[in-house]
Amino acid sequence: MRKTATQNGGKIPAQPGPKDASAATATSASASAEPVILGAGPVVRPGERATVRLRDAGPDDPPRYAPEWLELREGADAAARAHELLDPLRIRLANLPGKAGLVIHDLGCGTGSMGRWLAPRLDGAQHWILHDRDPYLLHFAAVASPRTGADGSGVSVETRRGDVARLTPDALAGASLVTASALLDVLTREEIETLADACTGAGCPALLTLSVAGRVELTPSDPLDEEIADAFNAHQRRTGLLGPDAITVAAEAFSEHGATVRVHPSPWQLGPAETALTAQWLRGWVGAAVEQRPELREPADRYLRERLEACQAGELRVVVHHSDLLALSRPTGGAS
Repeated sequence: MRKTATQNGGKIPAQPGPKDASAATATSASASAEPVILGAGPVVRPGERATVRLRDAGPDDPPRYAPEWLELREGADAAARAHELLDPLRIRLANLPGKAGLVIHDLGCGTGSMGRWLAPRLDGAQHWILHDRDPYLLHFAAVASPRTGADGSGVSVETRRGDVARLTPDALAGASLVTASALLDVLTREEIETLADACTGAGCPALLTLSVAGRVELTPSDPLDEEIADAFNAHQRRTGLLGPDAITVAAEAFSEHGATVRVHPSPWQLGPAETALTAQWLRGWVGAAVEQRPELREPADRYLRERLEACQAGELRVVVHHSDLLALSRPTGGAS
């Protein structure tokens, strides 16, 4: 499915339809029993896949991520992304052969936060092609997309429902750039190989941000921190997904295809100003750990309750480590 979207900017609208996603943001002790926003946090249940995937997804499948969760994390994502990778990306884009404007594919775009962050930082006319399996999220991404780039040039958008596992160099023909955010860690090794092959085969760079690195720092510390983190990381690797190993696998895959690869840290820094996000992230993080190791349930309930109390009191700080990857493939036109 493909359509061109009208851009009017503005706030992401509430998700229509009967899928009730409670935007629970309370961080009191009792909040540990409240439901997590649908799709919130880092939980990937067995058989679930990233939003960009259509394989095994029926028309009535619930969305992988709720707009409420994606909106809640957007500010932390924007603050975390590695600005250090922008200059080498801009240089490469400026030197692409025969480009009247940029064509940018955003994989697993969600509500379009990557476009809202990156488009205003790039010069020249831009046409964004937004890929996701969820038509609701595609709609939100399109209507809330930026209208101009860094130099005032126009930004246009189209949406596609698509599957990263089916990407080919032909599908990316004419692409200037492939982007994704929080995607690599919910892919398999085979899917990352497919992505690297498609990008390098098309000769376009890839900016792949906010892949979980498997490390979390909580202040003040708790004796259960490391055990919860280890269980969560094991959960992320279930059903063949790469979780915290994804950034290393992706760097190797792109390098083996001849790309120049740069990796830079992009940690979330969560403090008293981000209590709503921290509370939702905590529920998802601890929930995944308990799902992986049910014997942790009793101590984890205590742990979560105390962590949420500290969060509400403004006494908790969390660093959730991520990594951003820039892969500069050799353009197919022969330019270096």
